Amino acid sequence: MAIIKPFKGVRPSRDKVALVSSKSYEAYTPAELGAKLDFNPFTFLHIINPGYKYHQEISGDQRFQMVHNRYEEFKENEIFLQDDLPSFYIYESSDFYSNFCGIIAATAVEDYKKGLIKKHEGTLQKREILFETYLKATGFNAEPVLLTYKDDQDFNTFIENVKKERPEYEFSTTDKKLHRLWLIQDPERVEKIISFFDGVNDLYIADGHHRSASSSLLADDLESENSNHTGQEAYNFFMSYLIPESHLEIAEFNRLVKDLNGLSTEEFLIELDTYFRIENKGPNLYKPSQKHHFSMYLDGEFYSLYLRKNLYKFDDALSRLDTEVLYRTILKPILGIEDLNHNNRIGYTHNKLDILSIKNNVDNGSYKVGFGVVPISIEEMKEIADAELKMPPKTSYIEPKLRSGLIMYEF
Repeated sequence: MAIIKPFKGVRPSRDKVALVSSKSYEAYTPAELGAKLDFNPFTFLHIINPGYKYHQEISGDQRFQMVHNRYEEFKENEIFLQDDLPSFYIYESSDFYSNFCGIIAATAVEDYKKGLIKKHEGTLQKREILFETYLKATGFNAEPVLLTYKDDQDFNTFIENVKKERPEYEFSTTDKKLHRLWLIQDPERVEKIISFFDGVNDLYIADGHHRSASSSLLADDLESENSNHTGQEAYNFFMSYLIPESHLEIAEFNRLVKDLNGLSTEEFLIELDTYFRIENKGPNLYKPSQKHHFSMYLDGEFYSLYLRKNLYKFDDALSRLDTEVLYRTILKPILGIEDLNHNNRIGYTHNKLDILSIKNNVDNGSYKVGFGVVPISIEEMKEIADAELKMPPKTSYIEPKLRSGLIMYEF
């Protein structure tokens, strides 16, 4: 029984939403970021980069306070407006290749604590605490956690019927995506959404494990400071984007390693032969085609690596993940990489950037060897979460990626 509720979102005025919304901060090159900040006074990037107008890099508590100040300025100037009524928000982004649609809502922290909202990745305590400090200082969250649930045809039809109406927002962005958003404020429709999720037994975090963990820390922190705590305060919930499984896309993260741990190419290939049947594919781009089949790029040539399954032990859902297979057979025993979270010898590139990115990174000398994998399935992700296991870092690149600045959730 998942508990979700509508909330009074803070969002851009209709005439400015296309100017306000942005990709994530990390998605811009320095040149792109500078151009956005120089020539667009409405971009959300001004809020999360508040020191730009002073030509200073600001960090820590001072930056968090200035983020809050800039956010308040956007509200004072009516760039941001708050809805009068608690609302659910149906948000859709689409392009020639894909369509993502789901509901933005407030999700219960208690469901996260009880494990009804399931996770498949580990989190770093340092990052949890940092983001909790950020949330508490700024007073708002602009990045919903991406949650997924099992498709339901009747509920999908309900959403499609809402989408036949005129959206509140409809705008295109320079990445050729169309964005549309509908408000759900009608009591009957609101109740239908609440009732549907009341019958959902499991929600899965697709993206946003640190955001979820930080929201849980924030709830505990603010509850301890509130002698009149009721459980219905805004801090007991966090903003989520809930989409059906059919609207989730999972791409792979490929692995790159800077050296062969003191081995020559010939010695390395001999070591690989223990667990893999190896075929040299030459200089042409080569991708793996199935589970437990990998590509490798080394010294200007691609190789296929087929796992010798009779020598590898499959004992749980984690052991069957290809990224875990690579870790157990190559990265740790041969290349000496034990801690995937804290080792600067390993790098990652998601395959939205194409297999060519492996070749380029090796050819330019940034890395010595690269490994390509096939993407995991939604079933594998759920199996890991159901077993309360944790995937290796950078196992999946999940879409959709929401634009920042569309809707803010205040505590």
